[in-house]
Amino acid sequence: SPSPTTHPCTQPPSNFPTTHPSPADHSPLFSSHSSSTAFSPTTPPHNITSSPPKLPGPSPITFLPPSFLSPSPSLWGVGVRQREPGCRASRAERAEMRRVRRAGPMLLVLAAAAAAALFCSLWPELRRLMPGAEPGPQAAEHRSRELPEESDEQPEAFDERGYLAGKRWRRGEDPYRRHAFNQRESGRVPSTRTVQDTRHYQCSLQPWEGELPPTSIIITVHNEERAALLRTIRSLLNRTPAYLIHEIILVDDFSQDPADCQLLTALPKVKSLRNQQREGLIRSRVRGADAATAGILTFLDSHCEVNRDWLLPLLQRVAQDPSRVVSPVIDIINMDTFAYVAASPDLRGGFDWSLHFKWEPLSEEVRVARTDPIAPIRTPVIAGGLFVINKAWFNHLGSYDTEMEIWGGENFELSFRVWMCGGSLEILPCSRVGHVFRRKHPYLFPDGNANTYIRNTQRAVEVWMDDFKRFYYAARPSAKGQPYGDIQSRLKLKMDLKCKPFRWYLEHVYPELRIPDETDAAPGVIQQRQDCVETVGDRGSLTMALRPCLGSSNQVNQGNAGERG
Repeated sequence: SPSPTTHPCTQPPSNFPTTHPSPADHSPLFSSHSSSTAFSPTTPPHNITSSPPKLPGPSPITFLPPSFLSPSPSLWGVGVRQREPGCRASRAERAEMRRVRRAGPMLLVLAAAAAAALFCSLWPELRRLMPGAEPGPQAAEHRSRELPEESDEQPEAFDERGYLAGKRWRRGEDPYRRHAFNQRESGRVPSTRTVQDTRHYQCSLQPWEGELPPTSIIITVHNEERAALLRTIRSLLNRTPAYLIHEIILVDDFSQDPADCQLLTALPKVKSLRNQQREGLIRSRVRGADAATAGILTFLDSHCEVNRDWLLPLLQRVAQDPSRVVSPVIDIINMDTFAYVAASPDLRGGFDWSLHFKWEPLSEEVRVARTDPIAPIRTPVIAGGLFVINKAWFNHLGSYDTEMEIWGGENFELSFRVWMCGGSLEILPCSRVGHVFRRKHPYLFPDGNANTYIRNTQRAVEVWMDDFKRFYYAARPSAKGQPYGDIQSRLKLKMDLKCKPFRWYLEHVYPELRIPDETDAAPGVIQQRQDCVETVGDRGSLTMALRPCLGSSNQVNQGNAGERG
């Protein structure tokens, strides 16, 4: 038999080159041979493992001749010699072929996955460019970037450093004294900080299709800390599509320094109105709503930060049904550290018979019925600080009760009116806004905090709660006999709107509010030995105290029995 050196199976074809420039200078897949070394086609690819030599300088790139490549290229990219008929592949070549066959399907899967990922990333842009495609908010936002409004093209004239330096916390001062939150920490937080996206992951997948209407954003300001107010405005401008903000109206409720709001008008879309005397939250919001020129009103507090895509779901729900009043999930901005903390999305607004607002978890029945974690949540009452409403619907319902003073109770009055007069209240889990919650008010009430709150809630109770108002007075005995002003115009409004009774509200909106059993209560004297509990102080500021009883124990008991009779 012929020797291995002369066997036809081991000889290269006539057109196969015996020498060629070595590719070792250009690829780690080849062994390190000099350009004058003959390349043996019998060397199997799996033996080519040495690294390229470290040459003193770059070598010129030489392209291999076309005759070097075989019609059946291997995985290594190196040509394989043409085999003579009747010749079998060597063991090394067969092993290499098996490895290639095993790696082939995996390579196809990876390539398909990469192609799918590329297509998904490019699909929104491709969809926008399709003929006849309906423009959505993303397309409108893209157009706004291509053709920015005139105010966006102008360089910003706002002096942020000078604005913040005017009211900065001074060393040695109590950081809580002026604003009832940590002013020192607030001043350290950048005006354009990034906050965590606290929404459910499904919210980012929602298309928010359709042309959404722009809104007028109304913010009432009274001696607000400048850093917190500026973060509110910056977050609105940075996390809201520009075409959705028609204007930002700051209603300055007679702050000590008019520059707190006036200087901010150098920012895009910001306007400022100033009251000539202290009017309070309710009348200031009405003034802002009257001045607004957009068809949708958005009310916000002056110490909050909006989150990503916060406005889109709110506007969509109101655009679908103008009688809806919608509110975001209110995240917590810590008053001590100003850390942004996510709030539970499974809460709604509630209250007790004293009209004390509280956040309460969804009932077991509601949780079981909720199959969609981002579906709107019906709420009996809203917190009142942050909500979106159609302007025509707001005016149709009678806006706010402008006889209410400063702050407090307006959220109950508005919530009762919306539900009982044909509307609805919702909290949207896909909208998130952070808010600084304080333990006390940093400003003064002319008639005192307690008296003002009682007066405002009395007006809501007397107009909307019908005979159930007796439970309010039972829970707040200090409210009995307190003046609450003229309510005839609000009673006429209730009649003109043909609103439902409060019993309907309890049965259909808030059945979880338990109606007290009046047989469980009875008048009498609370006595401990020779001392009795009695109220002391002036009306409106009554407190409970333990004092000696006015008579003997027998006289007290006889008096109690007489009262029960």
